[in-house]
Amino acid sequence: MHFETFAIRHQIDQTQEQEHSTPLFLTSSFTYSSAEEAARRFKGEEKGNIYSRFSNPNTNELGQKLAKLEEAEAGITTASGMAALNICFQSLLKTGDHVLASNKIFSNTKYIFNNLLSERGIAVTYVDSTDINVWEAAVKPNTAMVYIETPANPTLDIFDLSGMGALCKSEQLCFVVDNCFATPYLQKPLTHGADVVIHSATKFIDGQGRVLGGAIVGASKYIELCADHLRRTGACLSPFNAWVLSKSLETLAVRMDRHCSNALAVAQYLQQHPEIETVLYPHLDNYANYSIAKAQMTQGGGLVGCTIQGGKSRGIRFLNALKLHTLTANLGDTRSIATHPASTTHCKLTQAEQLSIGITPGYLRFSVGLEHIEDILEDIDQAIQASL
Repeated sequence: MHFETFAIRHQIDQTQEQEHSTPLFLTSSFTYSSAEEAARRFKGEEKGNIYSRFSNPNTNELGQKLAKLEEAEAGITTASGMAALNICFQSLLKTGDHVLASNKIFSNTKYIFNNLLSERGIAVTYVDSTDINVWEAAVKPNTAMVYIETPANPTLDIFDLSGMGALCKSEQLCFVVDNCFATPYLQKPLTHGADVVIHSATKFIDGQGRVLGGAIVGASKYIELCADHLRRTGACLSPFNAWVLSKSLETLAVRMDRHCSNALAVAQYLQQHPEIETVLYPHLDNYANYSIAKAQMTQGGGLVGCTIQGGKSRGIRFLNALKLHTLTANLGDTRSIATHPASTTHCKLTQAEQLSIGITPGYLRFSVGLEHIEDILEDIDQAIQASL
């Protein structure tokens, strides 16, 4: 089936009620027809649900659906995107390992590397480049994993997935990609050589600011290790949230089409505005790594970055002047959202650290929503004028 069809038609087998829509399984545990059946289930000799921390029809369905949409062998779901990252790293890395990671990643991901993993004797080197040769030169004898976000948060840097995948294969490294910003509708890292893909399903997969969720999909040998860690440590997704997210996937394609067309229009508008110094959007033809973005992303995504003249104070005045856009700690919503990373998401970094990863004082990030494009542009235009 095509992406859109599978996202709608894949669901749990009908129960005796023959429901048309996947039902909710709000239960903490499952029963057995006999003590012998219970023993077989616990020993792994027979498939079936035991306890909702281990598996549940709703979380199973969502994991299977995301795996299929990403063209992965297997998938599991977690309580949040950060839970997915932590479980992935804790499961696949051991004491003495070394990780290569982009320096342009979510700040809480750096916390896991710098604090939780370092306490276990796992080292990380942050690479400040999208050049494959720079990454290759940074590989050490004990390097076990490469981790990137593409597009990256919040500056939307694009990495060559095929080039990175080839490097990881030649060096026998586990290649992990955060595909949250693109979603499997726009980009499939596993088809370019990635081994594991991470999602914060809270973002575009839910798409309506309702629930938290995460996912890990990829090669079975990696997912099995992650699933065992998840089962034992308990960062599992609730059946209700899994049900919501599975229903959300049914509209992912149509939503992303609108996010992308609106975002491109916003990027083009900002590009010609005299008060805007720079614009970052993967499918603008003057964007760094534009050709790579075009090759691996079917559309440019729903996020736009720009630098407004006047620095931090102008950026703050701009945000306060917005009437339609929401100021909130999220992205990927039906509602358009604006953020000033220097004073919020990356405020704990020094200005030198911010500048080193491309966050200038006047840098703004837009998560472009599904409203009418003329209303979105009108709000941006009036806020630019009001912030002069």
